[in-house]
Amino acid sequence: MLFNVPVIPDQSMVEILNRDAGSFYACHFSLYAPDIDDCRHRLSFVETTRWIELLSSVRIPKKFLLVNGRAHAHRAYFDAGHLRKVVKILRSMLQAAVIDGVVFADAYYLQALSDAGGEEASELEAIPSANCALDSYDRIDALLDFIASTRFRLPETLLLDRSLNRRLDALREVSARCRTSRPNVKLELLANEGCLYHCPYKLTHDCHISMVNGGQSLDTFRINRELGCMRAISGEPSRLFKSPFIRPEDVDAYKPYVDVLKLCGRTLGVSFLQRVVEAYLNRKYSGNLLDLLDAMAGTAQWLHVSNELLPGDLLKQLLSCSRQCSRCSFCKELIEQFAEQKALSLPRLQKLALNRFNC
Repeated sequence: MLFNVPVIPDQSMVEILNRDAGSFYACHFSLYAPDIDDCRHRLSFVETTRWIELLSSVRIPKKFLLVNGRAHAHRAYFDAGHLRKVVKILRSMLQAAVIDGVVFADAYYLQALSDAGGEEASELEAIPSANCALDSYDRIDALLDFIASTRFRLPETLLLDRSLNRRLDALREVSARCRTSRPNVKLELLANEGCLYHCPYKLTHDCHISMVNGGQSLDTFRINRELGCMRAISGEPSRLFKSPFIRPEDVDAYKPYVDVLKLCGRTLGVSFLQRVVEAYLNRKYSGNLLDLLDAMAGTAQWLHVSNELLPGDLLKQLLSCSRQCSRCSFCKELIEQFAEQKALSLPRLQKLALNRFNC
């Protein structure tokens, strides 16, 4: 099993990844540029020349730029000056051989980039984001038909929907159809996001982030804390086991179906990413399970789930889950046996407040 890992503008992160470069199929990165949105809040900006220099030292075969914002402002679709600027950046990265494709969620924006950058687009794969929710072959086929209608290259890897991590029959079917119809395409699953199963807040949350990146004032942390996923988990911690994460111990169970696991958490810093990469490469982790899950960073401040103590057949149990929680107490028993609530000290509260835009 190979991995797709985040790269952030930190030389120590590059050194960590280069030590195990043979274990990685690809890396993905945000450009941290004012005019190129992705699906996370923009916390800082980085000069493109610095990024090119840093990426040139990354010894991972494939490098994918994230332009996977859920939606873009009207200006981004039709402003010729904006589109020329983005194409110019893509050209400079192509000339430096530090980009192989773009990850997208907004088909309108991909079409606009295709129209604006013919030659550049033709050299880049267009890779559907995790948020394109590729949970069936029909959905995959339709999206690939769209990409084929643009100037972009068809993707050489497809990231399947996170829900398939826990729907093995559906994963088996999608995998088999892809292997038959598109044998040269690698299949991928998202391992450590940790979001709610079929999260009802996800699409709106992504739109909220797009709105913030577009200049609107919106406290997404407060919305999630008081109305959304953080409230749901704090009220019923056992719901986290319905989240379709893949533990490091269960990586190899997915080898019959996919070629790559994607690891996420690029807004949480080098320490988080190093911990995650090492855990998945080693296929084991001793510590708080939530310290590996991107979307559970806030919950990890007050809840400790001892990953090393969880049952060895946990994946088998979760794969057979009916998700009818009113009829089953399995996940609640896991919380009672293997989790403990931590008191939030002032430093941890301050850290949580500082990281509020990472959610």
